[in-house]
Amino acid sequence: MTKVEVLFFDVLGTVVDWRGSIAAEASSFLKRHDALHIDASAFADAWVGRYDASVEAVRCGRRPFVPLDLLNMENLEACLKGYGLMPSAVPSAELENLNLAWHRLKPWPDSVEGLFRLKERFIVAPLSDGNTRLLVDMAKHAGLPWDTILGADVSEAYKPMPQVYLRACELLGVEPDRAMLVAAHDYDLDAARRCGLKTAYVVRANAHDPSKAAVVKPRDGWEYMANDLIELAAVLK
Repeated sequence: MTKVEVLFFDVLGTVVDWRGSIAAEASSFLKRHDALHIDASAFADAWVGRYDASVEAVRCGRRPFVPLDLLNMENLEACLKGYGLMPSAVPSAELENLNLAWHRLKPWPDSVEGLFRLKERFIVAPLSDGNTRLLVDMAKHAGLPWDTILGADVSEAYKPMPQVYLRACELLGVEPDRAMLVAAHDYDLDAARRCGLKTAYVVRANAHDPSKAAVVKPRDGWEYMANDLIELAAVLK
């Protein structure tokens, strides 16, 4: 195998627990607004469930690129309305703070140690639909030791568009076959592989993206597979 120099990481679901983190912050928000009848985990899924449709307009060229922060706010307001809560009745500062929950996502227990081990041998960087400021804030909050941060606003594209993967390789001066995507999502790995990157699948429970239809596929065909990032670091030694 060609020597890999750079490890790119999907972040949402692979490195951080988006579902648990968003549900926890949504729970506090719903309590403050006397909406205890709404299940916080279902609310989180409903919020993220609008994601894929919202970025499809960007992927298809019907809408200019906009950062994930803006899409998340639009989807939050739509989600609130879907639950019978009017965004106009909520102070704008509270809405903004809830939307910034995406900047405060908590890492999986193995993520920080695993990344530290992996960066001893590789350049490690996120390859996420998150915008750069979102990823920078998340890294500082969660202690993620990235070597550099490339947000979706750099390529102005959303996965699985090829330019996401190819532009990241270009910016780090690495040929695609010397880069690897680490992800817990088959569709992401499929797209990276089509662009010539190596692939590593990380098993994450509760990481499915509710905005995408659940497709049961054999979890194989990737160059590597691991149960967490610490195990991946051991495998790649």
